[in-house]
Amino acid sequence: MLGGAGILLGVAAVPAQAAEVSYKTECIPPAISGLPAVQGTTKVEITAPAEAKVGDEVTITWKFAQAASKNPDVLDLDKDTVKPSGTLKAGGAQTASIAMEGPRQNPAIPKNSDMKLSDMTGKLKLTAAGDVTLTPDAYNINVNKPISTDTKCTPKEAVGSSATIKVTAAGGGSGGSTPTPTPTPTPSGEPTDSATPSPTGSGTGGTTGGDDGGSTGGGGQTDFTGKQVSVAYACKTPIGDKNATSPVQINARKSGGSYALTVKFGTSVMDSPADIPADSVKPSMEVALGGADKGTVHVEGPTNSGPIKSGDPIEVPDLKGTYKPGATGKSTLSPGVLTVMALGTTTTCTPATSEVSLTLDTSEQAGGASGGGSSSSGSGSTGSASGGLAETGSDSHGALEALGLVAGTVILLGGAVFTFMPRGRTR
Repeated sequence: MLGGAGILLGVAAVPAQAAEVSYKTECIPPAISGLPAVQGTTKVEITAPAEAKVGDEVTITWKFAQAASKNPDVLDLDKDTVKPSGTLKAGGAQTASIAMEGPRQNPAIPKNSDMKLSDMTGKLKLTAAGDVTLTPDAYNINVNKPISTDTKCTPKEAVGSSATIKVTAAGGGSGGSTPTPTPTPTPSGEPTDSATPSPTGSGTGGTTGGDDGGSTGGGGQTDFTGKQVSVAYACKTPIGDKNATSPVQINARKSGGSYALTVKFGTSVMDSPADIPADSVKPSMEVALGGADKGTVHVEGPTNSGPIKSGDPIEVPDLKGTYKPGATGKSTLSPGVLTVMALGTTTTCTPATSEVSLTLDTSEQAGGASGGGSSSSGSGSTGSASGGLAETGSDSHGALEALGLVAGTVILLGGAVFTFMPRGRTR
């Protein structure tokens, strides 16, 4: 490439031409984002040799003066995470669809700011004498972090040619005159951005159970199975508030005077609608104590050990920890505050009500929980099991909602993965 312009390969370079064309464009965000189509204006400058000969292969450059959409107001994009590709149409003496591609090179792009796309290049083998026009067509914007997503942009009006190559026969004869480039006028209006409001969670908490796990007082019982309760969560997410409901069960195994706790979420498993990187999501919970004892017990699950491919089942790990009683009597255990660390973000979910899943006959232990925390994580870093996906109440059948991307952020909630959709706003 000479001075950023196209060159003739195998022959001497000739003066290049560049002209800008603008056209109305519709951009479709990835389906998983929940964002609506964006109507905007694309401005493109095409650079190509002014003259060439039949048989030459020329390099053409597509430079974005303006992409049709901005980076939404939800997440900053890191340096070198954005890659454009597209199609350039050749017309006139020769028709062809020219594949254009740019490198994954971009500055950091703050949220709610213009997209910065690298220049795309492509090659065209000239096969006929005459005037060959070059017209930009559809293009794609790929972002590869935190997961790979594509935004597809297509023209919504006839696009004028941005450049013309005068192609002569191999012997030097001219196939026609060279018209001046005729960019189309820039349409008025700015791109807009709107999004579907976050749905309101459905479902209500379960009823408070009694001593569903049995008593430690007779028969040397060591394993205690809690009741599955429906927990309504109010969550503070990186982009706003979200309500959701999830089934939760707390089980215990007695060891000495302490209990190894396991928090489970239902049995439903769904397929992932997107690729999830390994070690990207980690849940934890503060199990709430009541009755004779007071305080909380910290339980946590492991991060996903390997990547989860789109279409593969999502398996949610159990949350585990150790409860050391701080009081003697009947102590209750209820699902408490849930925290999810996901791809550098934190989501905190608080139960609307305290629903007892398990009741134990406990004996006070030195250094126990009463009034404080019992936070030994025990085997929280090992093992996994299928977990239930929480309902969001987004449809009349209470269907289980899926893995969500908020401008590339995956959120796991109460053993469920949700699509959090930012509220509408104008770009």
